[in-house]
Amino acid sequence: MSELNSIVLKILSNGKGILAADESTATMTKRLDSVNVQSTPENRLSFRQTLFSSSSMSSCIGGVILYDETIKQKIPDGKNIPELIQSANSIPGIKVDTGAKILANSPNEKITEGLDGLRDRLKEYYKLGARFTKWRGVYNITKDYPSKLSIHSNAHALARYSALVQECNMVPIVEPEVLMDGNHSAQDCLTKTSEVIKKCFEELILHKVDLTGVILKPNMILAGAESSNKISGSEVAKMTIECLKSSVPTEVPGIAFLSGGQTEIEATENLNLINIENKTEFIMSYSYGRALQQSALKYWSKDIKDIEGTQKVFNHRAKMNSLAAQGKWSKDLED
Repeated sequence: MSELNSIVLKILSNGKGILAADESTATMTKRLDSVNVQSTPENRLSFRQTLFSSSSMSSCIGGVILYDETIKQKIPDGKNIPELIQSANSIPGIKVDTGAKILANSPNEKITEGLDGLRDRLKEYYKLGARFTKWRGVYNITKDYPSKLSIHSNAHALARYSALVQECNMVPIVEPEVLMDGNHSAQDCLTKTSEVIKKCFEELILHKVDLTGVILKPNMILAGAESSNKISGSEVAKMTIECLKSSVPTEVPGIAFLSGGQTEIEATENLNLINIENKTEFIMSYSYGRALQQSALKYWSKDIKDIEGTQKVFNHRAKMNSLAAQGKWSKDLED
């Protein structure tokens, strides 16, 4: 077993998953604005420190994706954030892309940037304690999209990023997100997501990336948010597994789904159904942002000094997702 593979297994084994706390300052400001809390570096740190020091970190959260601001912050006792995460036996990670920009010659699509200077940034993040990284490509579904141009260029960027990350002894999360926006059917989502993931792995193999040291972070197969033809959770599970079996090489050890606009309960329920249905060798877990944090954020915003109460809300959500990652969740546990 390689060192990279052992990092993946530590992050995703035994019902553990990933807390995606890598919101940019702009995104975090929107989240805090939505609950009427001022977005200052202190408040952003306070909320994240509350989550990172909760008891479920050691039992449910194998890794935390951080943002550049957060990985460099210190808590009042002098520990830095990576040390706080490591003290819970969880692994610090870092988002390293610089965001999705308009794709040249296809203005309705996006390409993720951030390869320039990445090698040096990775060395700095490694010194700060990061052992895995994240890069997100985004694709929208319409009659004409995602285009071949978008599928190829984002796959190429994800592969170049992954090669640089492994060169620096870190695990790359490969996140090709086919967005829920639109009125497309689940079948369209299945077709397009399969095409996107296959192209990503073609490029990863071409760039000599060690697939045993990679985590795939895909969307689940869902009908578009505006579609009138929604599918059941069991259909989500069947179609998602069908997609991954046909698109992902068997050497890949783990898949950590993004929640992508689902509610907290939907994201948990669908993950649970996927794991009940899963007959593959892949570990199927979670890498959730909002679907792990939203209830805790709402609770915290009422009294940012009530750390214990906020942690109780977060611990519940983390526990539910950990059970779902083992196919052991049920709705009556939510009460």
